[in-house]
Amino acid sequence: MKARIIIVGGNKSVYFLARQFIQRGDHVTIINRHPIHSKELAQQTKATVVLGDGADIGRLEEAGARRADVVLALTSHDQDNLIICQIAKKIFGVPRTLGLINDPDNEVVFQKLGVDVVFNKTKVIVSMIDQIAHFEDIATLMPIAQGRINVTDVVLDSASPAVNKSLQELELTEGSLIACIVRDDEMVVPRGSTRLLVGDHLILISQPETQEKDLIVLCGAS
Repeated sequence: MKARIIIVGGNKSVYFLARQFIQRGDHVTIINRHPIHSKELAQQTKATVVLGDGADIGRLEEAGARRADVVLALTSHDQDNLIICQIAKKIFGVPRTLGLINDPDNEVVFQKLGVDVVFNKTKVIVSMIDQIAHFEDIATLMPIAQGRINVTDVVLDSASPAVNKSLQELELTEGSLIACIVRDDEMVVPRGSTRLLVGDHLILISQPETQEKDLIVLCGAS
């Protein structure tokens, strides 16, 4: 079922989210207060882009909040995200709202005030750090498919043998892949020609029996 989605915000993640939603057939409207960012989003995606403040009732109505299935408040300001979700829910009756928070102390407030989904960015990062494995710069995020597949966060440092290599030059085991690269807090879509840099976070998907070999290819021997 196709959804009508409103995204409020303007960082790179908004572009990638909009692109993913549009690819699956959803109708996406982005509200962004920065003229240059709005113009770029309009040029780079098939989303409808509304210039203005997403916490403004008029802008939300212009974006189609009365017909929206979900509103995602993804600005860098927790207070704005809370207000956006409140307006969407109480004034326009939007069925589902998601609010991004940067300060973990705000999570309880968001929940008490009726935000349906609270995305706590800080908690996610801390959880990743808490799961650091036997490689100092590696965190196993989750086993999936009943433990037959591992998803691992790998951080490249200056000594990592994968640095300055393209993905197609890496000798990963068959069936393993780099699913995502996070660089300077922005997501990079992996391609064969993508060259890896110091500080890159790689999301590695591999099988348990080949994981260590892949990690050596990326980070060197522990």
